[in-house]
Amino acid sequence: MSDVKRTNKRAQKAKETRRRILGAALELFVQDGYGATNLQDVADKAGVAVQTIYFVFGNKRALLKELVDVTIAGDDEPVATMDRPWYVAALAAGTAQDMLRAYVEGATSILERVAPIGRVLEAAVASDPEVAALWSHEVDPRYVVQQGAAKALVGKPGARAEVSVEEAADVLYGLLSPELYLLFVKERGWTRERWERWVGETLRAQLCSPGGGS
Repeated sequence: MSDVKRTNKRAQKAKETRRRILGAALELFVQDGYGATNLQDVADKAGVAVQTIYFVFGNKRALLKELVDVTIAGDDEPVATMDRPWYVAALAAGTAQDMLRAYVEGATSILERVAPIGRVLEAAVASDPEVAALWSHEVDPRYVVQQGAAKALVGKPGARAEVSVEEAADVLYGLLSPELYLLFVKERGWTRERWERWVGETLRAQLCSPGGGS
């Protein structure tokens, strides 16, 4: 076997091990809670030595951070949300209505993935100051994403002329929040389809001119 093939095989094995650990951590954190889960539990679930987790992630806090990042992205590729194809394509839509339609679909996919771990993270942040420090930002990164979408939206045909970028960003930030998604889908039992329809209609009513565009 050539050195290149050996290197590729090792890299693939390392990636698969990382994914197994993340999958085990997600299952256990959701099932038992972040505080009650130790790294030996995760190692046993993933079928690896606990030293492997320390080598790959460093500690439990770093494992949680990586798990949240991968859950939001949907994969382990180092590509920011604002550089993701779905986000770029949605913002490139020709009208405000078309942009919101595509944007709601992409954002809902993220909310669907994030929902199981959202409360885990909330509890971890509340109980561990060092975890809280990992998510301590002057500006919430989720707001930055919504602000980017708002800037694209307000300049498109069909957008309400009186709505500023700041107001549009606030509306997107509030209505496309994990908290609101959990309230409707997890607590009230809405389907994804019902949620998408409702939040899309609500956003269009708030941000698009009546009868403007498709």
